[in-house]
Amino acid sequence: MKKIYYLSTCDTCKRILKEIDVPSSFRLQDIKNEEITEEQLEEMKKLSGSYEDLFNKRARLYKERELKNQDLLEENFKALILEHYTFLKRPVIINGDEIFIGNSKKTVEAAKASIHD
Repeated sequence: MKKIYYLSTCDTCKRILKEIDVPSSFRLQDIKNEEITEEQLEEMKKLSGSYEDLFNKRARLYKERELKNQDLLEENFKALILEHYTFLKRPVIINGDEIFIGNSKKTVEAAKASIHD
């Protein structure tokens, strides 16, 4: 599978997509307009190892709900990601059996290398 989950209203996602120069073989899914399904989230979890790895702890709702003060379990992370798109750390880039999560420079460089090498 060659897929990128991103947010079209996010300047960081737009910058990364431009930087990576995404080939036409990739399917882009704007998670605000096309919600993540449980099946898609399961696939991401298989590649990443956990729901927590996919979870965005910088989300505004994370702070508003004071989730940092709770002991969240894997099923909590899963439910929250399915509940609201902002809880998915983005972008999530899947290239075959590799997954790249988030916008750190190292992650973006690794995704770029995987896609273009």
